[in-house]
Amino acid sequence: MANVVVVGAQWGDEGKGKIVDWLSERADVIARFQGGHNAGHTLVIGETVYKLHVLPSGVVRPGKLSVIGNGVVLDPWHLMNEIEKIRDQGVEITPDTLMVAENTPLIMPYHGELDRARESATAVAKIGTTGRGIGPAYEDKVGRRAIRVADLADPATLEARLDRALVHHDALRRGLGIDPVDRAAVLAQLHEIAPKLLPFAGPVWKVLHEKRTKGDRILFEGAQGALLDIDFGTYPFVTSSNVIAGQAATGVGLGPSAIDFVLGIVKAYTTRVGEGPFPTELLDDDGQRLGERGHEFGTTTGRKRRCGWFDAALVRQTCVTSGVNGIALTKLDVLDGFETLKICTGYMLDGERLDYLPSAADAQARCTPIYEEMPGWSESTEGARSWADLPPAAIKYVRRVEELIGCPVAILSTSPERDDTILVTDPFAD
Repeated sequence: MANVVVVGAQWGDEGKGKIVDWLSERADVIARFQGGHNAGHTLVIGETVYKLHVLPSGVVRPGKLSVIGNGVVLDPWHLMNEIEKIRDQGVEITPDTLMVAENTPLIMPYHGELDRARESATAVAKIGTTGRGIGPAYEDKVGRRAIRVADLADPATLEARLDRALVHHDALRRGLGIDPVDRAAVLAQLHEIAPKLLPFAGPVWKVLHEKRTKGDRILFEGAQGALLDIDFGTYPFVTSSNVIAGQAATGVGLGPSAIDFVLGIVKAYTTRVGEGPFPTELLDDDGQRLGERGHEFGTTTGRKRRCGWFDAALVRQTCVTSGVNGIALTKLDVLDGFETLKICTGYMLDGERLDYLPSAADAQARCTPIYEEMPGWSESTEGARSWADLPPAAIKYVRRVEELIGCPVAILSTSPERDDTILVTDPFAD
């Protein structure tokens, strides 16, 4: 049976939550493979709104196994709070429905403190971090001083891991003028959270291998967007992990042959939260209108998102780096009523035309968009569930997007509601 990877193909906030939830009806396992609780997914199911940050979107589907893979950095205290909130909304979450990889690194309280201290102390351009400790946790993972889920089961190992981490962190804190970490307090917090988290821990790689061998369908869920990838994003204004589809295999412990279809989630316009280049950003009434109609505020931070026209050059780029087989185009209804729409097809840089965004930050800042104009439509596309429900101009816009990014539309979303979706190609089809 086919296994599907879902990745954001812009700067995040593309509507992955709804699409993953919609696809999870066809999946047996939903596996989160990177990022932390800096991500945010909003699911609208009937009259109920679920806001998820680290829990896989599949947790709201009964009878599915949800997995948090080793590619994630996990704040165990946030996880337990999120589980309780979702339980209060009537969703059952138990070790039978949720598994956490035992080799998942933990986000510690001192990671968030370091994150916020460094951001506030930065005199030059800020990264725009959420301040939740994601970056410092990944740094500790690479620096081989992370505390992992399995360490919670062995007090001696846990203390040794903590001591190794504090040698590094206390030195950093001295340089930032912060008091040393209270070792006893952190250790007490870990001992308290351990019996709550450990029942969910297990060998995710082994369980997923067994599920795959049995023929179960696996849906791999990413966070953020490909333009925030640590290698292929708009560096340094990026997240601290690999976001592109190749990370799905590494982030859960399966080989790349486990991936059969890559679905890129693409918003019908472009948004970005935080700092960094944004060639098609609109600071006029059109940008304000996109933000208001699209309710563009971050699920995690509440920050207003920057809005702009659709950037086909960027999406074309991310379709290549993630090996996207088809896209899910979301929020088409936000464009209803615009007399004229613009699509960025490339950039001008110092008099030269480029069909991609260069890697150098100074070059990115000097890139200006080359636009192609298309007529808009006055009819509503909200809630459309077939091509016949769409205005001809909207269909032309979708078809032009496909041409410019070199990738077909597999799914079209016309509202936050689960069923307001047009399926063109089933990613789970063999």
